Amino acid sequence: MLRYALLALLSQGDRHGYELKVAFEDLLAGMWSLNIGQVYTTLARLERDGLVIHRLEPQEIHPDRKTYSLTEAGREELVTWLSRPEEEIVRLKDESVLKVLLHGVTDAGDVRQLLWAQRDRCLEALADLADLRDSAETPVVTRLAVEAAMLHVEADLRWLDTVEEAAADLAGGGD
Repeated sequence: MLRYALLALLSQGDRHGYELKVAFEDLLAGMWSLNIGQVYTTLARLERDGLVIHRLEPQEIHPDRKTYSLTEAGREELVTWLSRPEEEIVRLKDESVLKVLLHGVTDAGDVRQLLWAQRDRCLEALADLADLRDSAETPVVTRLAVEAAMLHVEADLRWLDTVEEAAADLAGGGD
């Protein structure tokens, strides 16, 4: 997925790796941070695949900087990816889901303490996201990402309610 984000950001114009990192994190309002190593590793793969090229920009004090550009093949790959619907709709790779499930198969105590703490964290996150969404400084595309995050958190809260209703069965090791 990162490869396509980098291709999309490069479709706006040439950039070096750190600029891509910052643009990505700004787009997602800091909700997804990148390791700069990930960026450069992904750029190297994109270049290997002929989707981007780089040119060296001489610098006086620092080593030459690589500035990346999107190739026509990269643009075509991006357009193809952007036009396809997501295939993996259900994602259960979530630490809070796993913790609740593991409570049901272990003797780790009352799951409700975890539920209450998780609910508090979700409510804090919703308040922070609402502030970000409502800020005049937040670009429209970033607001869309924030709104998606808010909907996910709201779904998590509904799921926590469902788990709480089943908490007695979980505590008893029920199925």
